[in-house]
Amino acid sequence: MSALKKYNLAGEEIGNVAVEKSLAESIANSQMVKDYIVALRANARQWSANTKTRAEVKHTTKKPHPQKGQGRARHGNLVGPQFRGGGRVFGPKPKFDQHIRINQKERRAAIKALIAEKIQSSQLWVIPDTAMETPKTQTIAKLLKSLECRGRTLFLAESSYAEVKTEDKVQKVSVSSDKHKNFIKSVQNLPRAEFMLASNISGYDVMVARNIIVTESALQELTQWLK
Repeated sequence: MSALKKYNLAGEEIGNVAVEKSLAESIANSQMVKDYIVALRANARQWSANTKTRAEVKHTTKKPHPQKGQGRARHGNLVGPQFRGGGRVFGPKPKFDQHIRINQKERRAAIKALIAEKIQSSQLWVIPDTAMETPKTQTIAKLLKSLECRGRTLFLAESSYAEVKTEDKVQKVSVSSDKHKNFIKSVQNLPRAEFMLASNISGYDVMVARNIIVTESALQELTQWLK
């Protein structure tokens, strides 16, 4: 097992947290990771850009000037693309469903490899929890300064779950909670800092963040999910 250093919100080292070898040393095919990120970005597009052709533009059909006698180019009406307010030539149109299916095993493998890369490059830190009596941005700012976190930083915290009993089994369902309320308020005023629940992260979130600060419970949640 590998170990990560654990810090309190004051930026003081208070111990170590064991990390399973399967997470800390995970490796994935680089092309698979790229395909996963490209699919994520493509699925985020709305594909709703729409322009009108000259057949769809509502405009006067009156001839702008006489056909002959003035030495000017011949124009039939003002809906041509050469006129302001005219139709677009080969402009964007709403497309059919462009969704790219992402294999769940590949998704987990890619996220696991990206997190392992952060661990190996010493860009992932652990804090005990997000407990704060009142929101205080200065506390989080001092933490980032003491850890020398430069650039975009992602804070990950554990999700809240409720048990739902069915006829056959008991299932855990993610529910909203005010558990991290003060911590979120403290983070959201900082530039290039973002808060997210561990259950909601994607490979893109991990990739674009230069530093990741995760709670101990969230690290365990990720370890269980990415097994």
